[in-house]
Amino acid sequence: MKILEVTNVDFSLRHFLLPLMRELRARGHEVTGVCADGPLLDDVREEGFRVVTVPMARSLSPIAQFRAFIALIRLIRRERPDLVHAHMPISGLLARFAAKLCGVPRIAYTCHGFLFNQPGSRLRRAIALMLERAAGRITDTYLTVSREEAQDAGRLHIHRHPHPVGNGRDPGIFAPDPAARTRIRAAMGVPGDRVVIIAVSRLVRHKGYPELLEAMESVPGAELWIVGERLASDHGESLRPAFDRAAAQLGSRLRLTGYRTDIPALLAAADIFTLPSHFEGLPMSIIEAMLTGLPVVATSIRGPREQVVPGKTGLLVPPGQAAPLAEALSRLVADSALRHAMGKQGRFTALQRFSEKTVLKETADLLENTPRRTGFF
Repeated sequence: MKILEVTNVDFSLRHFLLPLMRELRARGHEVTGVCADGPLLDDVREEGFRVVTVPMARSLSPIAQFRAFIALIRLIRRERPDLVHAHMPISGLLARFAAKLCGVPRIAYTCHGFLFNQPGSRLRRAIALMLERAAGRITDTYLTVSREEAQDAGRLHIHRHPHPVGNGRDPGIFAPDPAARTRIRAAMGVPGDRVVIIAVSRLVRHKGYPELLEAMESVPGAELWIVGERLASDHGESLRPAFDRAAAQLGSRLRLTGYRTDIPALLAAADIFTLPSHFEGLPMSIIEAMLTGLPVVATSIRGPREQVVPGKTGLLVPPGQAAPLAEALSRLVADSALRHAMGKQGRFTALQRFSEKTVLKETADLLENTPRRTGFF
């Protein structure tokens, strides 16, 4: 089949879609990536994949979305794919409606989270649900990364047969690595016995950074590494004031590394992983941390509560609150035996539930078996 894998930005294509594109190509399909332009597409193209850029916008601007929609229609009419596989809320809606308008024989969608489950006005959530229902009716194969999202899709009459395929990472890449731990800590001037808490994500408000930074003021026995950057397409309030205040309060206990490509080594060099988000799909970063053998402190929200087994592989805390987060982190900082036990159990759990090979096989099988409708280009 000729397949278009459509998402919003280069970050999503590079970090979330690329493994699936590799799997589909290995099965003999012609796979083309579609998203907004960005520097991370160089990595994808270096692997021999063709990537077509369209003016995707991660905003609710009607003008910007209309431009993206027209660009998708033109692209689909030119490419004449057998299957359009869409991802992410806004780009997923646009790609599916464009594919239907162009008469693409097969339309698939992977839900990485619903807009109506995110904070916003009642009107915005109602419109998002209405659009999801409309798009669901034209979607032949409907996948979700979390079980709760699949339950929502069925309960809210978005799709009759949602498949919760999950997310996965390669346990050969994300694994405990004593050599990497020693190397990274030496390069960063961090003693081997110092407890390091690590967070890996985009620097946006809904990842819970204000609460995390405040919590760290009550966790004096550790330092915090924050790995990531704010994307050009990210919107919402700037976190600069929060980081400036934290730098003054925490001093050398706060390290902002920016965007890094050596995430497996950085995780191996840390002791605790945290992701205090307000909403998520099924975070890849938590899977990566679990495979690396780190205990996880996350918020009890959709996604993380499917991944973290409280008291076994980590701890769950309420979203948006610094005090419970500080308490959970302090508990792990003070107890190395508990950290190691949770980390060991976390890797075992991740190997059983979040293996990339298993997830990719199930996803590719479902895409290949997407029922064909009569197209009308």
